[in-house]
Amino acid sequence: MRYALYFTPPADDPLTRSAAQWLGRDAFSGETIAIEAADAFPAETIASLTADPRRYGFHATLKAPFELASDRTEAELIAAFEGFCAVQPAFDIPSIVVGQLGPFFALIPAQAHPPLQDFATAVVEAFEPFRAALTDADIARRKPERLSETQRAYLLRWGYPYVREEFRFHMTLTSPIEPEQADAMRELASSRFAAFTNKPLQISGLALFIEPERGAPFTVHTWQPLTGA
Repeated sequence: MRYALYFTPPADDPLTRSAAQWLGRDAFSGETIAIEAADAFPAETIASLTADPRRYGFHATLKAPFELASDRTEAELIAAFEGFCAVQPAFDIPSIVVGQLGPFFALIPAQAHPPLQDFATAVVEAFEPFRAALTDADIARRKPERLSETQRAYLLRWGYPYVREEFRFHMTLTSPIEPEQADAMRELASSRFAAFTNKPLQISGLALFIEPERGAPFTVHTWQPLTGA
């Protein structure tokens, strides 16, 4: 069993529903959803190109997946999660856009937003006592030889290389896309998510996701609103 702290909008949010349709799976219910074809992409091609984010569910990583430390229990994690959400205020990212990070597409902030960076760091630090140490295999999967010195240090300290100033908020929409398909995918994703882009995104809650066993789909265990003053 692994746990993760992710941002995702509430289950009934229009963005959540649109993303579930896009990815072909609802992380709240676990339901599989038929993917719609597009002019440039048959449904089966879109299904293939969204396979990686489909398993994880629509989300932005804050505290990357971790096994529970041996001296902690799930009940303690849930209590800490509820307590954290009770003191953290909701806030808005001023504007989100469809962007490309390396070979994949995601919904990202139009520009850096310091309150978002601070919130992400707070999540990483608050739940660190619950994280079991990475195994050698876990570290190897992150390909540390490809990371910067800072990222390698963060991987060993926090279990994930992309924290603090290395954090980049992104809600992944695709698996890696070949360069010759990138323009068509950008156009398609921009069209499908046009109702949500160039507008604020409210960070109104936090989700505790679970992965029952390695390689299984992640699902939402608990979604909690941010209710701090």
